[in-house]
Amino acid sequence: METENTSGTKAEGSAAMDCEIDTSAEFKKVKSKKNNKRKLKDSDMESEDTVARKRPEFPPISGDKLKGGADEMRKVPVPAHRYTPLKENWLKIFTPIVEHLQLQVRFNLKTRNVEIKTCKETQDIGALTKAADFVKAFVLGFQVEDALALIRLDELFLETFDVTDVKPLKGDHLSRAIGRIAGKGGKTKFTIENVTRTRIVLADTKVHILGSFQNIKMARTAICNLILGSPPSKVYGNIRAVASRAAERF
Repeated sequence: METENTSGTKAEGSAAMDCEIDTSAEFKKVKSKKNNKRKLKDSDMESEDTVARKRPEFPPISGDKLKGGADEMRKVPVPAHRYTPLKENWLKIFTPIVEHLQLQVRFNLKTRNVEIKTCKETQDIGALTKAADFVKAFVLGFQVEDALALIRLDELFLETFDVTDVKPLKGDHLSRAIGRIAGKGGKTKFTIENVTRTRIVLADTKVHILGSFQNIKMARTAICNLILGSPPSKVYGNIRAVASRAAERF
């Protein structure tokens, strides 16, 4: 009997232990995945912040170091028929190049070139190109006020092409094509300039266009149509339609 009681008490004790083990196993807290994801995100954000903070901050480089120490120079050749206009407008050309772009400029009488050079005061690395484009535009025949836009604005370009590049014309046919581009008293040229917001210079068989990329494209198309023989009234209608579409886009 005693053995049975002892065995019974042992069984009861083992069952009680099992219950205790089971209850302790049931009440274990499981970590949610959301909390882990949030912690990972927070740690990533912290690591990114630390990386961002560790990035070095350097002061801006001076223009003297940007150009590598050596001074650069550009030469713009001046044809004989532009000597007098250059002499008359020299102060207007000289002032923006020296005062605004901090460059050195001179007209070499021996080589007949306008020489533009960088110096210690030059800060903008692209100032030399702007000044060279400005002088080149004036030499091609544009007014100083129009050419100044190349210094003030970054999205302006110069394009030059020959009338004979569009169609190989000779003699009277060539002169008539140039006359169609200019129009009576320059009316056609002025209309194309106003509609496309460009500036056009006709120099013998050369056509020079100053403006933005899209506007130059419109003006070039109109001039090419005139060279190929389209009547001016049709060309006016086409460029006005294209210009209105371009205005709607922007």
